[in-house]
Amino acid sequence: MGSSSGASSGSSVGVGNVDERKRKRMISNRESARRSRMRKRKRVDNLAAEAGRLVVENRRIVETLVLTEGMYIDVEADNSVLRAQVAELSSRLDSLNGIIGYVNSMNSLCGRRTQGNCMDDLWEPMMADVGPSIGMF
Repeated sequence: MGSSSGASSGSSVGVGNVDERKRKRMISNRESARRSRMRKRKRVDNLAAEAGRLVVENRRIVETLVLTEGMYIDVEADNSVLRAQVAELSSRLDSLNGIIGYVNSMNSLCGRRTQGNCMDDLWEPMMADVGPSIGMF
């Protein structure tokens, strides 16, 4: 019977070891699950903070875009005015170049006459033809 009592005492120690291992594993699993929940909570908190930061940044970008679009519209309006002024000034320049060409051609014809009489003869028809197109300076 001695041998059977040794076997039974050995198996009770083995069962105790198994129970102890199960208990340690359960504690370890609980601790691991707790750490996992903490990591998950931290990850969710970080994502929420990043989402908030991105919302603020998005608002700032939209505001900047609206301001930039407004400035673009202003610049386009100014550019249109400048283009119209360029067209008008180009037209005036063409008219003035025509006057200079007319005066130069008449000066070459007037080389035989006195300067005063020739220019008086040229001045009135030239201003009647070109004057209204150049307007006031």
